[in-house]
Amino acid sequence: TANIYLPINLIVPRGKSHMENMLNKQKDLIYTEKELVQSLREYIKAEESKLATVKSWANKLDALTRVSTADPEGYLAHPVNAYKLMKRLNTEWSELESLVLQNPADGFVSNMSVHRQYFPDEEDETGAAKALMRLQDTYQLDSEAFSKGKLPGVHSNAVLTVDDCFDMGKTAYNDADYYHAVLWLQQALKQLDDGEEAVVSKADILDYLSYSVYQMGDLPRAIELTRRLVAIDPSHQRAGGNLRYFEQLLMKQLREMNQDYQPPSEEPIQLGTYSRPKDHLPERESYEALCRGEGIQMTEARRSRLFCRYHDGKRNPHLLLKPVKEEDEWDSPHIVRYLDLLSDEEIEKIKELAKPRLARATVRDPKTGVLTTANYRVSKSAWLEGEEDPVIDRVNQRIEAITGLTVETAELLQVANYGVGGQYEPHFDFSRRPFDSNLHVDGNRLATFLNYMSDVEAGGATVFPDFGAAIWPRKGTSVFWYNLFRSGEGDYRTRHAACPVLVGSKWVSNKWIHERGQEFRRPCGLTEVD
Repeated sequence: TANIYLPINLIVPRGKSHMENMLNKQKDLIYTEKELVQSLREYIKAEESKLATVKSWANKLDALTRVSTADPEGYLAHPVNAYKLMKRLNTEWSELESLVLQNPADGFVSNMSVHRQYFPDEEDETGAAKALMRLQDTYQLDSEAFSKGKLPGVHSNAVLTVDDCFDMGKTAYNDADYYHAVLWLQQALKQLDDGEEAVVSKADILDYLSYSVYQMGDLPRAIELTRRLVAIDPSHQRAGGNLRYFEQLLMKQLREMNQDYQPPSEEPIQLGTYSRPKDHLPERESYEALCRGEGIQMTEARRSRLFCRYHDGKRNPHLLLKPVKEEDEWDSPHIVRYLDLLSDEEIEKIKELAKPRLARATVRDPKTGVLTTANYRVSKSAWLEGEEDPVIDRVNQRIEAITGLTVETAELLQVANYGVGGQYEPHFDFSRRPFDSNLHVDGNRLATFLNYMSDVEAGGATVFPDFGAAIWPRKGTSVFWYNLFRSGEGDYRTRHAACPVLVGSKWVSNKWIHERGQEFRRPCGLTEVD
């Protein structure tokens, strides 16, 4: 510690009054020093508390990263783990950074600065939250099942805390998606009521939940929730005003409808309490039912018309010695599956070539013709040329041999990866008139050849809502169908979708075969629908 040198005049006797004055000032210094010591101890306590918090974080994250790095793909295959990774890196690591920044910590901050450019941002965290909501809707999973990691056929320790559920609800709330906001905020409230510890307060949950319930048109329950909020926090800025407004609005509605007041249901809000708002997709219900394996229109009579066979491509030289196994998946329109079409080595080489180039898949804007991303297609894709590697050329030649169609005018092999929540909502592979400018030379997309390059633990089916078919991914197999009739007219029955991946990672590659060059390989029919 530094020595303190008092001015010399303070220690020279100048009489009794001066001595008392000097003594008082010294006493003040003693008390000042005591305050400094107390302040020093508070600083030490704060540092120790901060260090204990950081140590707790480090221990928790050390245990977590041991699990995640042991099997990264398996870990990320669970949607809760994928969401929490996004949330952790975007939100929680930033909170830790702020904690450390309370005092100089150059090494940590420098390390954070270097890695921050690779961290997910707010948009990524929001996207991961919306992916969970998409899965919740498609597979009719309640929030409690998600929060406890209970997914169909999957046992996991991945759980969502009160704060996780609150953040999910808030994400939906900020997007004016009150349907999902209610489901997740109610789950946060339930877990808090069950005694789980949380950073978020019950008042904050009730504040968001009561207004979301009001937006869903349930005034009695909105009033009951707001009363709970007022009881917890009588001075809450909005609660009192909201309560009076809700009560007046309900009384007005009851008078207009000549009804008596009915207390709100005591049943907790859950999946099915409120109807999900309609959206842009007319076949939403049938599409999602097929994704769950429901509503498949495969009758016994239809099944009796499906066969399996060895296929040699009409005695194609490449297939004479080793014909491929062909199975009928559907009779009309005819969809076939080829077994053992890609080896594990070929699949790994295709993925290896594609991974460095994977980018968010795009669709063509029907109004502008410009390629853009869209919420109804969530995947990453890359395009591979036959000249890049013998494996790609071999796959292209195999597709030509099997289908009997030239791939000279086909598009490049497209490789797509659908992570958790990845999907492509119902769409046509063929372009409807007027054609896009890029189709004038090679014609429309005549046929689709789709290779499944992975098994999927749950979800990820290819479904056709028009005729009620669902085709499930099987690694190494391929499916093939025509998008156009022989007349060149589009077969609108082939509108199909890639269902959201619930658990796992789905890899596919596809070849879109065009009309030009097929004139003698698939001649025109005599009618529009031949």
